[in-house]
Amino acid sequence: MVSKFLKRFYLFLIFLFLYIPIITLIVFSFNDSKLRGSWNGFTLKWYALLFKDRQIMGALYNTLTIAFLSSIIATIIGTAAAIGIFKMKGFRKKLILNINYLPVLNPDIVTGIAFMSLFIFLKAKLGYGTMLLSHITFNIPYVILSVLPKLKQLPDNITEAAMDLGATPMYALRKIIIPQIKPGIVTGAMIAFTLSIDDFVISFFTTGSGVTNLSIVIYSMARRGINPTINALSTIMFGVVLILLLIINNRNNKEVKNLW
Repeated sequence: MVSKFLKRFYLFLIFLFLYIPIITLIVFSFNDSKLRGSWNGFTLKWYALLFKDRQIMGALYNTLTIAFLSSIIATIIGTAAAIGIFKMKGFRKKLILNINYLPVLNPDIVTGIAFMSLFIFLKAKLGYGTMLLSHITFNIPYVILSVLPKLKQLPDNITEAAMDLGATPMYALRKIIIPQIKPGIVTGAMIAFTLSIDDFVISFFTTGSGVTNLSIVIYSMARRGINPTINALSTIMFGVVLILLLIINNRNNKEVKNLW
């Protein structure tokens, strides 16, 4: 009984440590004072001012569109790549997997400088397009790593069995393989979307004048003090992500129950 209590208490402390900063941010998004160290009363004015701030709204638009486009494109490319890698055998498969691990393990600053050097060498104008291409590229390995475990869980020779029953390779892919690995694809897309929104270093090195995302705007604000509207924006984004996670988990639970 004591051991069970200690395990639960330990788990509670871990989650408390993880979520106290987020709870603090949410609470101070309703603070009437600009100072983060004092509470002057409850207010919603920062939420109202948020939608009037053109700089933040412009950065939010760039952040969301780049995150959405990069996650969709990276998920399509990464899923196709994962299926191809899964079909490989021997040394080639190990080599490709090790190459895929490199961008994941590589420090972001090295990746960012490498992208910047490449774009300058190609004489590409730094801006929205270069940032989008960079986000797609660094998201692909994470999608591959999310999809591969689901492919390994598939029954052996499932594609051959479907083709023996008259299915074409594309039909077997659409109707058998994709539905089976869908949880891995959704997970990869969510990871790609989150990484894209969160990224600062690669975005900083691959953007041009007049094009910023939220991380760059917040970094520039940190020099002169964080605007409390950022707390409001962060609270809204946290709430949206939490709702999406609850919807996806609820849907997955229903799918598991239907299987049984």
